[in-house]
Amino acid sequence: MIIGRTKEQKEIKQAYASKYSEFVAVYGRRRVGKTFLIRETFDYKFTFSHSGMANGNKHDQLAAWRQSLEEYGMHLTQTPRDWMEAFGCLRTLIKDSCEKRKVIFIDEMPWMDTPGAKFVNALEFFWNSWASARKDVILIVCGSATSWIISKIFNNHGGLHNRVTHRICLQPFSLHECERYAESRNVKFTRYDILEAYMVMGGIPYYWSLIDKGKSLAGNIDELFFAQDGKLRYEFDALYRSLFRQPDSYIKVVTTLGNHKSGLTRNEIIAEAALHDNGNTTRVLDDLEHCGFIRWYNNFGKKKNDVVYQLIDNFTLFYFKFMQNNKANDEHFWSSAYNSSSRLAWTGLAFERVCFQHLPQIKQALGISGIVTNTFAFRQKGDETGSVGIQIDMVIDRADHVINLCEMKFSQDTYTIDKDYDQQLRHKLTRFAEATKTRKAIHLTMVTTYGVTHNAYWNLIQKEVTADDLFKE
Repeated sequence: MIIGRTKEQKEIKQAYASKYSEFVAVYGRRRVGKTFLIRETFDYKFTFSHSGMANGNKHDQLAAWRQSLEEYGMHLTQTPRDWMEAFGCLRTLIKDSCEKRKVIFIDEMPWMDTPGAKFVNALEFFWNSWASARKDVILIVCGSATSWIISKIFNNHGGLHNRVTHRICLQPFSLHECERYAESRNVKFTRYDILEAYMVMGGIPYYWSLIDKGKSLAGNIDELFFAQDGKLRYEFDALYRSLFRQPDSYIKVVTTLGNHKSGLTRNEIIAEAALHDNGNTTRVLDDLEHCGFIRWYNNFGKKKNDVVYQLIDNFTLFYFKFMQNNKANDEHFWSSAYNSSSRLAWTGLAFERVCFQHLPQIKQALGISGIVTNTFAFRQKGDETGSVGIQIDMVIDRADHVINLCEMKFSQDTYTIDKDYDQQLRHKLTRFAEATKTRKAIHLTMVTTYGVTHNAYWNLIQKEVTADDLFKE
């Protein structure tokens, strides 16, 4: 059973129902469910289906292509010599098919483009000179190597320029979808558990599929990430090497950003990661953004080109915090550290990332889904008068003359504002108003797990958002 993906399935079915040939490209990070989506949508029935081989050379790839052709009824006396001949064989297979719509699914296409193979040239010729001239072909290409899909397919300056008719970027599950998926597998987690699991794994369906319904969340994390044979123990290297052909620069960037909670500017990343100020660095940042590993934002009131990049991928940050330097090889590390100060500090930062990933749900809870908004951060250093600096990670600037200053707090119970924190909040409101000179109404908004205790210091809060709101569809 497929969970979610309603929008994506609708677009794929629209392509299938078209009166013309369609070129569909589906991309997204490793394990996000691209192949499963395509197979489920077409009930595993294709005119031709093939998957590239990881680390295979040209000969290996062509031999595998021959085997796929034979599985779909074509008898070949020898392996195609090159990709022009290979796609020629595919044309013959399509012409001999009696199906009304010829559905061609090529998975992990980036792996097939080996050095010197001229794969893209052959693909261009197949589509431009033949498939696009028919009215019955739907070509679906797929791959985890997002940088390849973007540069070789979307940004192609040759024969494939503007040839893709449908671009589908498959995003990770939301909290709502993760909850539905857990229920479908009879995993009995509370919403608190699901939220914490999301902080660790994000919304990657494959990671969630590994959860053992008979174990606690802490037991599952130990088994998956810290056990010697844990299925996700070595996922970090596999993840970045599957997405990017030359992953070193990408790993440098995320490692650098992992050391800076609030993020860095492009120039700061270049300096600290020892990168070159050129187009390659721009491509690395763009690719990481397309894959959902980083986001960029403006500080409130700053110029649009003065952006800050921030690492927001849940698993990557969990890896840097707890797995990378776990020299003790403690297979029960998470269970042992569950009440540690390190874990509690991590939950606060991780919850903030989950909130950013569910901004539409926060807007819905605030009743402003239909209002144009921009989301910023705001930071101001202390001044010579001794005034303490402030940091506000989520500022929602609304077109209806209101600004929401969002404070995000993760706790195991309702969050209680004490006298000290009340003074911090008042200081933030004052400094923000003075620095920005805004004429808009400022609404202090608390985003918490279970709400805010209604004590003597609660009245400063104008709006509350809880974890339950983040689980909305």
